[in-house]
Amino acid sequence: MEVLTAACTDIGIRKKSNQDSYLLKVAETYLGKVVLAVICDGMGGLSKGEVASASVINAFSDWFEKELPGQLEQLNMGDIQYRWERMIREQNHRIAEYGRKEQVKLGTTATALLLIDTKALLIGHVGDSRVYRINDGIEQMTEDQTLIFRDIKRGIITPEQAKTDPRRHVLLQCIGASRLVEPVFISGVPRTGELFMLCSDGFRHMVTEQEIYQAFAPEVLADETEMERRAKALVELNKTRNETDNITVLLVKIL
Repeated sequence: MEVLTAACTDIGIRKKSNQDSYLLKVAETYLGKVVLAVICDGMGGLSKGEVASASVINAFSDWFEKELPGQLEQLNMGDIQYRWERMIREQNHRIAEYGRKEQVKLGTTATALLLIDTKALLIGHVGDSRVYRINDGIEQMTEDQTLIFRDIKRGIITPEQAKTDPRRHVLLQCIGASRLVEPVFISGVPRTGELFMLCSDGFRHMVTEQEIYQAFAPEVLADETEMERRAKALVELNKTRNETDNITVLLVKIL
Protein backbone atom coordinates (compact mmCIF):
# COMPACT_ATOMS: atom_id res chain seq x y z
CA MET A 1 0.00 0.00 0.00
CA GLU A 2 0.94 3.66 -0.29
CA VAL A 3 -0.10 6.27 2.25
CA LEU A 4 -0.60 10.01 2.53
CA THR A 5 -0.22 11.68 5.93
CA ALA A 6 -0.77 15.09 7.47
CA ALA A 7 -0.77 16.62 10.94
CA CYS A 8 -1.75 19.90 12.53
CA THR A 9 -1.46 21.07 16.12
CA ASP A 10 -2.33 24.45 17.62
CA ILE A 11 -2.04 26.00 21.06
CA GLY A 12 -5.56 27.37 20.72
CA ILE A 13 -6.94 30.70 21.87
CA ARG A 14 -6.50 30.51 25.64
CA LYS A 15 -3.84 28.06 26.86
CA LYS A 16 -0.33 29.32 27.64
CA SER A 17 1.31 26.16 26.30
CA ASN A 18 0.48 23.31 23.94
CA GLN A 19 0.23 20.17 26.06
CA ASP A 20 -0.71 17.99 23.08
CA SER A 21 2.05 15.84 21.61
CA TYR A 22 1.93 13.62 18.55
CA LEU A 23 3.94 11.12 16.54
CA LEU A 24 3.55 10.18 12.89
CA LYS A 25 6.01 7.69 11.42
CA VAL A 26 6.05 5.74 8.14
CA ALA A 27 8.53 2.97 7.33
CA GLU A 28 9.07 0.72 4.32
CA THR A 29 9.42 -2.94 5.39
CA TYR A 30 9.39 -6.31 3.67
CA LEU A 31 5.73 -6.54 4.72
CA GLY A 32 4.99 -3.23 3.00
CA LYS A 33 4.38 0.21 4.48
CA VAL A 34 4.06 0.43 8.26
CA VAL A 35 2.49 3.52 9.83
CA LEU A 36 2.44 4.56 13.49
CA ALA A 37 0.28 7.51 14.55
CA VAL A 38 0.03 8.50 18.22
CA ILE A 39 -1.69 11.43 19.90
CA CYS A 40 -1.32 12.35 23.57
CA ASP A 41 -3.21 15.12 25.32
CA GLY A 42 -1.40 16.33 28.42
CA MET A 43 -4.04 16.91 31.02
CA GLY A 44 -5.47 20.42 30.87
CA GLY A 45 -5.30 22.14 34.23
CA LEU A 46 -2.69 19.75 35.57
CA SER A 47 0.87 20.99 35.89
CA LYS A 48 3.40 19.96 33.26
CA GLY A 49 0.97 18.09 31.07
CA GLU A 50 3.35 18.59 28.18
CA VAL A 51 5.99 16.58 30.06
CA ALA A 52 3.61 13.63 30.43
CA SER A 53 2.45 13.66 26.81
CA ALA A 54 6.01 13.96 25.48
CA SER A 55 7.17 11.06 27.66
CA VAL A 56 4.60 8.68 26.18
CA ILE A 57 5.32 9.88 22.63
CA ASN A 58 9.04 9.23 23.16
CA ALA A 59 8.30 5.72 24.41
CA PHE A 60 6.29 4.87 21.29
CA SER A 61 8.94 6.43 19.06
CA ASP A 62 11.68 4.33 20.66
CA TRP A 63 9.55 1.19 20.27
CA PHE A 64 8.98 1.90 16.58
CA GLU A 65 12.67 2.45 15.88
CA LYS A 66 14.23 -0.21 18.11
CA GLU A 67 11.71 -3.01 18.72
CA LEU A 68 9.22 -3.10 15.87
CA PRO A 69 11.70 -4.33 13.22
CA GLY A 70 12.32 -7.47 15.27
CA GLN A 71 8.63 -8.00 15.95
CA LEU A 72 7.84 -7.81 12.24
CA GLU A 73 10.08 -10.82 11.54
CA GLN A 74 7.50 -13.11 13.15
CA LEU A 75 4.47 -10.89 13.01
CA ASN A 76 2.07 -11.51 15.88
CA MET A 77 -0.30 -8.65 16.67
CA GLY A 78 -0.91 -10.16 20.09
CA ASP A 79 2.79 -9.75 20.91
CA ILE A 80 2.68 -6.11 19.82
CA GLN A 81 -0.43 -5.50 21.93
CA TYR A 82 1.27 -7.11 24.94
CA ARG A 83 4.31 -4.87 24.48
CA TRP A 84 2.15 -1.76 24.15
CA GLU A 85 0.27 -2.64 27.33
CA ARG A 86 3.52 -3.06 29.25
CA MET A 87 4.87 0.18 27.81
CA ILE A 88 1.74 2.15 28.81
CA ARG A 89 1.87 0.76 32.33
CA GLU A 90 5.57 1.55 32.59
CA GLN A 91 4.83 5.11 31.51
CA ASN A 92 2.04 5.34 34.07
CA HIS A 93 4.47 4.40 36.82
CA ARG A 94 7.28 6.62 35.50
CA ILE A 95 5.12 9.73 35.12
CA ALA A 96 3.52 9.19 38.54
CA GLU A 97 6.98 8.86 40.12
CA TYR A 98 8.09 12.07 38.42
CA GLY A 99 5.00 13.84 39.76
CA ARG A 100 5.66 12.69 43.29
CA LYS A 101 9.28 13.77 43.08
CA GLU A 102 8.44 17.20 41.68
CA GLN A 103 5.29 17.53 43.82
CA VAL A 104 3.11 18.24 40.80
CA LYS A 105 0.09 16.58 39.24
CA LEU A 106 0.39 15.54 35.62
CA GLY A 107 -1.08 13.01 33.26
CA THR A 108 -1.89 12.33 29.64
CA THR A 109 -4.24 10.49 27.34
CA ALA A 110 -2.71 8.18 24.74
CA THR A 111 -4.28 6.91 21.55
CA ALA A 112 -2.09 4.99 19.11
CA LEU A 113 -2.80 3.52 15.67
CA LEU A 114 -0.52 0.99 13.96
CA LEU A 115 -1.11 0.02 10.32
CA ILE A 116 0.87 -2.85 8.84
CA ASP A 117 0.24 -2.43 5.14
CA THR A 118 -3.32 -3.67 4.48
CA LYS A 119 -2.66 -6.75 6.61
CA ALA A 120 -3.52 -5.55 10.10
CA LEU A 121 -4.29 -2.60 12.33
CA LEU A 122 -4.00 -2.13 16.06
CA ILE A 123 -5.35 0.69 18.22
CA GLY A 124 -4.29 1.22 21.83
CA HIS A 125 -6.37 3.69 23.81
CA VAL A 126 -6.39 5.45 27.19
CA GLY A 127 -8.50 8.56 27.80
CA ASP A 128 -10.62 10.64 25.45
CA SER A 129 -8.51 11.32 22.39
CA ARG A 130 -10.14 9.54 19.45
CA VAL A 131 -9.61 7.49 16.29
CA TYR A 132 -12.10 7.79 13.43
CA ARG A 133 -12.33 5.67 10.29
CA ILE A 134 -13.59 7.59 7.25
CA ASN A 135 -14.62 5.93 3.97
CA ASP A 136 -18.15 6.19 2.60
CA GLY A 137 -19.14 7.38 6.08
CA ILE A 138 -17.52 8.30 9.38
CA GLU A 139 -17.06 5.86 12.27
CA GLN A 140 -15.74 6.66 15.74
CA MET A 141 -13.59 3.63 16.56
CA THR A 142 -12.63 4.45 20.16
CA GLU A 143 -14.84 5.11 23.16
CA ASP A 144 -14.16 8.07 25.43
CA GLN A 145 -13.04 6.92 28.86
CA THR A 146 -14.89 9.75 30.61
CA LEU A 147 -17.46 10.08 33.34
CA ILE A 148 -19.87 11.66 30.87
CA PHE A 149 -19.59 8.90 28.26
CA ARG A 150 -20.19 6.30 30.97
CA ASP A 151 -23.35 8.16 32.00
CA ILE A 152 -24.52 8.31 28.37
CA LYS A 153 -24.08 4.54 28.01
CA ARG A 154 -26.06 4.02 31.22
CA GLY A 155 -28.86 6.27 29.98
CA ILE A 156 -28.38 8.78 32.80
CA ILE A 157 -27.91 11.73 30.43
CA THR A 158 -28.35 12.29 26.70
CA PRO A 159 -25.56 13.11 24.23
CA GLU A 160 -27.10 16.57 23.84
CA GLN A 161 -26.96 17.20 27.59
CA ALA A 162 -23.37 15.95 27.66
CA LYS A 163 -22.21 18.77 25.38
CA THR A 164 -22.67 21.35 28.14
CA ASP A 165 -22.18 19.17 31.21
CA PRO A 166 -19.40 20.64 33.41
CA ARG A 167 -18.04 17.14 34.03
CA ARG A 168 -17.33 16.43 30.36
CA HIS A 169 -13.54 16.65 30.84
CA VAL A 170 -13.41 14.24 33.81
CA LEU A 171 -11.48 11.13 32.75
CA LEU A 172 -11.98 7.68 34.24
CA GLN A 173 -8.29 6.96 33.68
CA CYS A 174 -5.20 8.63 32.27
CA ILE A 175 -1.52 7.79 32.17
CA GLY A 176 0.37 9.17 35.15
CA ALA A 177 -2.65 10.16 37.23
CA SER A 178 -4.38 6.78 37.69
CA ARG A 179 -3.27 4.15 40.17
CA LEU A 180 -3.77 1.44 37.56
CA VAL A 181 -4.16 1.94 33.81
CA GLU A 182 -6.09 -0.56 31.69
CA PRO A 183 -5.65 0.33 28.02
CA VAL A 184 -8.31 -0.75 25.55
CA PHE A 185 -7.19 -2.42 22.31
CA ILE A 186 -8.95 -2.66 18.96
CA SER A 187 -7.74 -4.81 16.08
CA GLY A 188 -8.83 -5.10 12.50
CA VAL A 189 -7.79 -4.84 8.87
CA PRO A 190 -7.27 -1.53 7.03
CA ARG A 191 -8.66 -1.17 3.54
CA THR A 192 -7.43 0.68 0.48
CA GLY A 193 -9.17 4.01 -0.04
CA GLU A 194 -10.05 4.79 3.56
CA LEU A 195 -8.69 7.41 5.93
CA PHE A 196 -7.93 7.31 9.63
CA MET A 197 -8.14 10.45 11.75
CA LEU A 198 -6.74 10.79 15.26
CA CYS A 199 -7.58 13.87 17.31
CA SER A 200 -7.36 15.35 20.77
CA ASP A 201 -10.65 16.34 22.36
CA GLY A 202 -9.99 20.00 21.56
CA PHE A 203 -10.48 19.23 17.86
CA ARG A 204 -13.98 17.79 18.10
CA HIS A 205 -16.04 19.82 20.57
CA MET A 206 -16.95 22.66 18.22
CA VAL A 207 -17.30 20.81 14.91
CA THR A 208 -19.79 18.14 13.89
CA GLU A 209 -19.08 14.68 12.50
CA GLN A 210 -20.70 15.86 9.27
CA GLU A 211 -18.25 18.75 9.01
CA ILE A 212 -15.37 16.37 9.68
CA TYR A 213 -16.61 14.01 6.99
CA GLN A 214 -17.06 16.81 4.44
CA ALA A 215 -13.49 17.98 5.08
CA PHE A 216 -11.82 14.57 5.12
CA ALA A 217 -13.82 12.30 2.81
CA PRO A 218 -11.06 10.29 1.09
CA GLU A 219 -12.15 11.22 -2.44
CA VAL A 220 -11.51 14.95 -1.84
CA LEU A 221 -7.99 14.44 -0.45
CA ALA A 222 -5.83 14.30 -3.55
CA ASP A 223 -2.44 14.85 -1.89
CA GLU A 224 -0.75 15.72 1.38
CA THR A 225 -0.87 19.45 0.68
CA GLU A 226 -4.66 19.32 0.42
CA MET A 227 -4.88 17.15 3.54
CA GLU A 228 -2.82 19.65 5.52
CA ARG A 229 -4.82 22.60 4.18
CA ARG A 230 -8.12 21.05 5.21
CA ALA A 231 -6.76 20.02 8.61
CA LYS A 232 -5.64 23.60 9.31
CA ALA A 233 -9.00 24.93 8.13
CA LEU A 234 -10.89 22.78 10.65
CA VAL A 235 -8.47 23.75 13.42
CA GLU A 236 -9.13 27.41 12.64
CA LEU A 237 -12.89 26.75 12.56
CA ASN A 238 -12.66 25.33 16.07
CA LYS A 239 -10.87 28.48 17.20
CA THR A 240 -13.44 30.82 15.65
CA ARG A 241 -16.09 28.89 17.59
CA ASN A 242 -14.18 29.61 20.83
CA GLU A 243 -12.63 26.21 21.49
CA THR A 244 -10.34 26.94 24.46
CA ASP A 245 -8.27 23.74 24.51
CA ASN A 246 -5.18 22.78 22.53
CA ILE A 247 -6.17 21.33 19.15
CA THR A 248 -4.45 18.46 17.31
CA VAL A 249 -5.42 16.24 14.38
CA LEU A 250 -3.53 13.51 12.47
CA LEU A 251 -4.57 12.06 9.12
CA VAL A 252 -3.52 8.82 7.41
CA LYS A 253 -5.00 7.96 4.00
CA ILE A 254 -4.44 4.55 2.45
CA LEU A 255 -3.96 4.50 -1.33
